[in-house]
Amino acid sequence: MEKTLLANPGTTASCPARARKWSNSQPADLAHMGRSREDPAGMGASTTPVSALPRTSSDPVLLKAPASLGTVADSLRASNGQLQAKAPTKPPRTPSFELPDASERPPTYCELVPRVPSVQGTSPSQSCPEPEAPWWEAEEDEEEENRCFTRPQAEISFCPRDAPSCLLGPQNRPLEPQVLHTLRGLFLEHHPGSTALHLLLVDCQATGLLGVTRDQRGNMGVSSGLELLTLPHGHRLRLELLERHETLALAGALAVLGCSGPLEERAAALRGLVELALALRPGAAGDLPGLAAVMGALLMPQVRGEQGLEEAGVRVTGKTGEEACAGLFSQVSRLEHTWRQLRRSHTEAALAFEQELKPLMRALDEGAGPCDPGEVALPHVAPMVRLLEGEEVAGPLDESCERLLRTLHGARHMARDAPKFRKVAAQRLRGFRPNPELREALTTGFVRRLLWGSRGAGAPRAERFEKFQRVLGVLSQRLEPDR
Repeated sequence: MEKTLLANPGTTASCPARARKWSNSQPADLAHMGRSREDPAGMGASTTPVSALPRTSSDPVLLKAPASLGTVADSLRASNGQLQAKAPTKPPRTPSFELPDASERPPTYCELVPRVPSVQGTSPSQSCPEPEAPWWEAEEDEEEENRCFTRPQAEISFCPRDAPSCLLGPQNRPLEPQVLHTLRGLFLEHHPGSTALHLLLVDCQATGLLGVTRDQRGNMGVSSGLELLTLPHGHRLRLELLERHETLALAGALAVLGCSGPLEERAAALRGLVELALALRPGAAGDLPGLAAVMGALLMPQVRGEQGLEEAGVRVTGKTGEEACAGLFSQVSRLEHTWRQLRRSHTEAALAFEQELKPLMRALDEGAGPCDPGEVALPHVAPMVRLLEGEEVAGPLDESCERLLRTLHGARHMARDAPKFRKVAAQRLRGFRPNPELREALTTGFVRRLLWGSRGAGAPRAERFEKFQRVLGVLSQRLEPDR
């Protein structure tokens, strides 16, 4: 009892309940745990109101490594619920951060100490955090085999229409000369391999292969756009990819037909497109939708008459079929002098186009081309998309049936191998840092506004393509008039 009175000098024998007060866990009582018998503040505790006592635990403290249970038991030996004189030392007052724990145990949590990243032992040059990995290099947060079926909620779009532009103003006219000059400089600054990686990045995002959020996966019920393309509620995505393919092909044709200078300038533009197609082929970037768009600009199938144009998605009004077929689908391939100059000045590119690219594109369109995830990062989706959207397969009936079966078989394998394509695409883009302007120049929304202007970009698709094929027809006739 004498020890008890010494440990609590403000108590008396007539108040035994008062002597036991310091053993509870109220925050005001925790302020006395670190005081010794000789502490002056402890001596005057009986004359100070409880509400006025200082609360040392309310200040941020530097937490040390958590002590073992045995150490705590030795330092807090109690008799009859009272603390012995040997109490733990008072923690020092420090700013609001904590050191990493000395042991491998998880850090101690306290509501009175904010949790912030450790800054101790870091030089000023290393104080800034490392930049986060780009979204196309991020790992998937869930394994495919662990995913369960999710009922689709809504149709998904990966091509935002109202994205801000750093190259076009809020209201722009079609084919602004200053913008075309800027784009020409951008493509000349980047070699075909770099441009191919930019196109692969944008195509992967537009197809929904990379950069798909958890909410988007929940809404569409699958993990990637390659799977969504084969499902009924992928109608919107299929239309977007068809428009992207045709719009990029028009832009590629404009790159050649817009060269109003000498013949060698147009031949150089042709060579640039051929080299870009070579950089996109399987084994290189492996972007088959991008390859199909570039080859569409160089070698579109020529259609005859009004019926053929309507089957291709172009509504013909006020003109005959022969007048129309000189438009969209044969503007570049009819430039005989330009192609002859390409063979003369850039023989290697001409040979690669004739001997490698044309047979490859023909096989891909027929569903017989290469589509292994090892050499292809993004498969050729245009034949499957056209088929599911109800477009007829051209050719004799027997060949059409075989092509139909090959296309459907390829679509099934494409959806099954979507995780493999995603891994290959992420590997191709690892460490790649795109140019923001060039990346924007390859998006569907930018090309749409560039070709038709901010007002015309919202017009119906058939009407837009009909108007632009007239523009290409005029440019092609000016470069090489019919004899």
